[in-house]
Amino acid sequence: MALIKPHQARPVKMAVLGVLVLGFLFMAGYSLLTKLGQKEQYSLSGRTMGTTYHIKYIDDSLKLSPQEVQAQADKLLKQVNQEMSTFMPTSEISRFNQFREINTPFAISKDFAHVVETAIQLNKVTEGALDVTVGPLVNIWSFGPTKRVDKEPSAEQIAEKMQFVGVDKLKVFAKDGQYYLEKSVPELYVDLSSIAKGFGVDKVAQYLDQLGVKNYMVEIGGEIFAKGKNERGRAWEIGIEDPLYNGERQVQTIVGLANKGMATSGNYRNYFEENGKRFTHEIDPTTGYPVQHHLASITVIADNTMIADGLSTGLFVLGEEDALKVAEKEHIAVYLIIKDGDKFVVKTSSAFNQLVNKG
Repeated sequence: MALIKPHQARPVKMAVLGVLVLGFLFMAGYSLLTKLGQKEQYSLSGRTMGTTYHIKYIDDSLKLSPQEVQAQADKLLKQVNQEMSTFMPTSEISRFNQFREINTPFAISKDFAHVVETAIQLNKVTEGALDVTVGPLVNIWSFGPTKRVDKEPSAEQIAEKMQFVGVDKLKVFAKDGQYYLEKSVPELYVDLSSIAKGFGVDKVAQYLDQLGVKNYMVEIGGEIFAKGKNERGRAWEIGIEDPLYNGERQVQTIVGLANKGMATSGNYRNYFEENGKRFTHEIDPTTGYPVQHHLASITVIADNTMIADGLSTGLFVLGEEDALKVAEKEHIAVYLIIKDGDKFVVKTSSAFNQLVNKG
């Protein structure tokens, strides 16, 4: 994607949505999987950001043990949580959300500022559909860190919260080397769950790059970055899930991912039902209500996972027709699964077709 360049130091959705890592089994801690000549392949796994992470890499004669690599990855992911998790009352983002002073600089970390800045740029790309200030609406619909009640809020409640939503009420800037956020309404609430896991993936990928690892795959809650080749000398094989509603998990198609980030958003895992009506966790910031369209899932491939993560959310909110229009206009690689009666149909963008054919 040409509009947004990856962060120079290349850089947290709910449960895994639509992306399955194929060809190996992750074990707790780490495990030695195979030997490629003198190169060893390891798998690391753990928990972060309310979900799981998995790292697979081929050891190019590293001086660090797998335990040391995992310890540093855990440290990096813990820092991302401390900066951007709305589920932690003492995190930077929670303290900013609790801050009630308007037009007053609130000091934040460089990484937090970078993610917010990227989210604001992606808001423009997705025609306002990705909005990280949608938190007040997410919360009253029971999909945030507040107590889940699984009950449709009233029109009056939604109208009240809509007054506090909009990235035009949020400002990020730097002065004398320090980064700041400002809000123009006291109730402004920032929620980065649509993009921060992707940033976490990229943060770990950046660390592996610094170690000189040339072949690896990092995944957090279904968001993935892959570099180089897998143990068979091919692009990493990532499956896009068939969004069945009966609880089964099957692969719709397989994508060879190399030096790219990948993320999927969908409405078939996180939802509640009331009086026979389904309400999904993806909220349209322009209406205040959960999205109502036929798009079951959308997978985005981009230069880094943070961008793929944010775009997948924003484009999913737009729905199948507008998402594909934006993808064609902005040259975004997308794979859409659309519910058509009792079956699913697939549509892809030109950029996706070119990427797959090239691979």
